[in-house]
Amino acid sequence: MEFAQERAGDVLIVRMAGRLDSSTAQPAEESFSRAIGDSPPRVAVDMSKLEYISSAGLRVLLVVAKKVQQAKGKVVLFGLASNVREVFSISGFDQIFTIEPDADAAVAAVR
Repeated sequence: MEFAQERAGDVLIVRMAGRLDSSTAQPAEESFSRAIGDSPPRVAVDMSKLEYISSAGLRVLLVVAKKVQQAKGKVVLFGLASNVREVFSISGFDQIFTIEPDADAAVAAVR
């Protein structure tokens, strides 16, 4: 799995590519923790190049969301491929996370 980050003003944009599963969950969680830091984070997660997500990957996103929420921040996901979107729908995670269609909408929603 690839993990990249950039800033759009006060918003951290995290770009994920590949597979988020049991073999990549731990490194992904560690990367998120380093990227978020201590300030109240505003995070938009680009999942447009994420090919697959397992329950371990969903757990990573849930842990990250809880950390961000405790720091009085917000997480928004965007660009989910249809198969990843289906996993979110089946698991009910589409009710937990704000999901936007593109980066502009996600950055606006997280502010």
